[in-house]
Amino acid sequence: MTIRVLLADDQALLRSAFRVLVDSEPDMEVVGEASDGVEAVRLTKQERADVVLMDIRMPGTDGLAATRMISADPSLAHVRVVILTTFEVDDYVVQSLRAGASGFLGKGSEPEELLSAIRVAAGGEALLSPAATKGLIARFLAQGDASDGDGDPARTARLDALTVREREVLVQVAGGHSNDEIAERLEVSPLTVKTHVNRAMAKLGARDRAQLVVIAYESGLVRPRVE
Repeated sequence: MTIRVLLADDQALLRSAFRVLVDSEPDMEVVGEASDGVEAVRLTKQERADVVLMDIRMPGTDGLAATRMISADPSLAHVRVVILTTFEVDDYVVQSLRAGASGFLGKGSEPEELLSAIRVAAGGEALLSPAATKGLIARFLAQGDASDGDGDPARTARLDALTVREREVLVQVAGGHSNDEIAERLEVSPLTVKTHVNRAMAKLGARDRAQLVVIAYESGLVRPRVE
């Protein structure tokens, strides 16, 4: 199935470069371009996009607000947003993840990284570029409401719905491990891990693995390591 990609960036030249790159791949196509957040949301609905490459800083409605709007719309539950940012060490990154983005990627990334990011996001996986390490997201979350006390009480209460094994898997997901790595660590099959991940997402109302990571930190289930 062809991945339908929407480009949202206020720089026309950059959108053109992304379009050429994406359209060169046999398994994906650009279905629209937006120069601001409102247009991005409208075109996401109109063109039935699967993945939105979203610039965080745009005039008017920015990428963060647009991501929230897309995530809050039940009819767009299948849409995955990948935030494109010039500076990966940015407060906007964790805000984007909390708003519903599947991950983020630096604009200076290699072409193959961008194409891989689209495929990863379309597959429902959490996306961190090579420069955006597991420790980076932990530090961002540590600056928020998970840094004090026992985390968000509402989030913590929702964890009660998880089985012991689902909690174990959630901890591993928050550590940035793949299903295969988790399977090896817990001595179960990758399919079993995938089942636990899907059940945890359903119980916690998470759109994808990126949201599971946020919930794990905000609830206090996982604590950022101090390095």
